[in-house]
Amino acid sequence: MISFDVSETRGPWVIFGSKESGVLRRQLGVLEGRGGRVYDFQARDLRRDEDVFRVFADRLEFPSYFGRNWDAMVDCLDDLCVEVTGGVGMVGVIHEADSLIDSGNLELFVSVLCQGAARANSDVDLDGDPLDRPAIAQHFVFLLNDFDVVDFVDKVEHPDLTVVKDGEFVTVTLNPEVWFA
Repeated sequence: MISFDVSETRGPWVIFGSKESGVLRRQLGVLEGRGGRVYDFQARDLRRDEDVFRVFADRLEFPSYFGRNWDAMVDCLDDLCVEVTGGVGMVGVIHEADSLIDSGNLELFVSVLCQGAARANSDVDLDGDPLDRPAIAQHFVFLLNDFDVVDFVDKVEHPDLTVVKDGEFVTVTLNPEVWFA
């Protein structure tokens, strides 16, 4: 069984699981109980790149200068302020995520979420220098109506990502040999 805690800064940063998962519901409740934030997104609103940028910018209060592209999204996810995260962390929950399997941007979307979360969950910058803020827990959960591990593993597997399947969940982190070597 995969072990993860959405209120901690360690990975995995993206989790695919059933909407019926009691483990995920309990973990989200614990995070909120500690003052963290849970942000809900509907997959139907995230099928096109421009929609992802608009919805995330609105919901997570990205700054007005957000460039509405994937690199800028990584930067904004990294820079989410204490006011947005509650200082304890945040989880973005994408409901009915099954509909994203054929969206054409799922692999890139998951990679960007992993990149932003990895940076937010760290207390050092990309050069290894200490940041002027603590690490802030940031994770993303894709809730699926009809959980088919194989379909999602096939759609998100990429050399830049570490994808692990274990019964109830598929978890995704950045491949440390590519990103942190």
